Amino acid sequence: MTVEAPASAGEIQTIVAARRLRDTRTVFIGVGRPSTAAILARMVHNPDLVLVYESGTIGAKPFHIPLSIGDGELAQTADSVVTVPEMFNYWIGPGRIDVAFLGAAQIDRHANLNSTVIGDYEHPKTRLPGAGGAPEIAASCGEVIVIAPHAKRTFVEKLDFCTTVGHGDGPGARERLGFRGKGPTAVITDLGVLEPDPDTKELVLTQIHPGTDLDEIREKTGWELDVSDDLRTTEPPTAEELAKLRELLDR
Repeated sequence: MTVEAPASAGEIQTIVAARRLRDTRTVFIGVGRPSTAAILARMVHNPDLVLVYESGTIGAKPFHIPLSIGDGELAQTADSVVTVPEMFNYWIGPGRIDVAFLGAAQIDRHANLNSTVIGDYEHPKTRLPGAGGAPEIAASCGEVIVIAPHAKRTFVEKLDFCTTVGHGDGPGARERLGFRGKGPTAVITDLGVLEPDPDTKELVLTQIHPGTDLDEIREKTGWELDVSDDLRTTEPPTAEELAKLRELLDR
């Protein structure tokens, strides 16, 4: 199997996210790169992976990347379709979903997320889509993987608004709030992977993608980034991963 062009940063990010689902039973996803990563995971790593979309489709098996969570192919290929209230009350709230993918406009050092406003809440520079189900998802799913571009405007010292609690203000925050799930276990960017320190719950750079410079990552992070003593270089995409991803993107 041959692949002509080298992998782009976005392709590596998608492939790394797909690899995280190798041993996962169920994943909760929206659209965009998380959906692409989940479909790729089913194609290459985990054919039994159950895709759960926020529109209420359980066990969807899309052949194409969905245009939206209301894409007809999701319902047509799903094992079951439930209402959104049932999705949150029966599947998410009790912790029946193993992994959830989330994105955000801003993320801080404790993996708290902002998808509400940029700037002052009353007079924002930008009004964003809002919470949706992200707060409940982050509170109750087994774990959360955040997929975001690595930029200084995204990785900020202080959120303009806290939409979704990741690890709050540090150790014990989730327990005090009565949250069920582990919270964010990884933040996958186009430059590397950050994971919460077990003791401080602050994000630490644990993995750097091929061709990426550590100084660039530090420059694009809005706080003094801690780097793991065991910093790894991401395993390059295999020919199969890259070929299948490009096949999926071209459909």
